[in-house]
Amino acid sequence: MTVTEAITRLSFVLNSQIYDFAEDKKGALIFARCTRWRLGATNDEGWYRGQCRYSRSAPIWGEFYELAGEDDVRLQPDDWHVLSSETGEDRHFLFYLRDETFECFASDWTFEREDSSAEATS
Repeated sequence: MTVTEAITRLSFVLNSQIYDFAEDKKGALIFARCTRWRLGATNDEGWYRGQCRYSRSAPIWGEFYELAGEDDVRLQPDDWHVLSSETGEDRHFLFYLRDETFECFASDWTFEREDSSAEATS
């Protein structure tokens, strides 16, 4: 993971068993104007046991989500890395990796594969 004033970049190995990627290829989610981020310890076992605060609302483990609407538990964890004040326009992103959970508040995101330029944005 790389954090600068302008971006927060989360790099990871792409899942070649489920998706059409060559083995050991990496990808990255790049978040613009990230105001806070965290890596949580919840893994897939914790997810299926209901130990993740979103395991009953996010449909599938291992996916990338944007959470919208009212959320009373969004700031519940106490291990946030605060980079700057929230802007009021921040979007809440959640990504379930193999052995942990990544969350951040940022204005936008981009996905890149290691062998190409930006592929998808929202």
